[in-house]
Amino acid sequence: MTAAQTTLAGEISQENRDDHPVVQHLRREVANAFVLYANYKHYHWQTYGPLFRELHLMFDEFAAEVLGTIDEMAERIRMIGQDVRNVQLKQMQDAAAVQSARQGQSAREMLEEADANLLVVIKDMRDGALAADESNDPGTVDVLSKVIQIHEKHEWFLREVLKTNDGLVR
Repeated sequence: MTAAQTTLAGEISQENRDDHPVVQHLRREVANAFVLYANYKHYHWQTYGPLFRELHLMFDEFAAEVLGTIDEMAERIRMIGQDVRNVQLKQMQDAAAVQSARQGQSAREMLEEADANLLVVIKDMRDGALAADESNDPGTVDVLSKVIQIHEKHEWFLREVLKTNDGLVR
């Protein structure tokens, strides 16, 4: 690596010290994604009732999509010069802004819990994208923007399922 390349690499990652807000947001989003994945699989396995098939398939789809976001965010942390750190399951839960799914819930309670968790994650990711933008880190803004859209789609689906009317035009 030339001196100019070394200098540029240092400039790109120097602001992303261990305690930098962008790094902290990315680490939390990796943890959130792990918790959301586990929650979606829990809901997938625990779903019952008249909407069983639709909810069972929806939660499995959500789990697969959120699982696909973890590596991209973890690799972004590495690209900007830091380590993921919270790699043990207990550390993931402790680092996450959302909590693991509760046991013994009705289908509606699972949907409400999933929706509430997504609202927390979406807000946190938007804050992370803003911090990245303010830090002149377009790569992180791009990663978070793509992942936010996945979560916003999931939240939209949940919000629609949670509506109390039957959706028929009267």
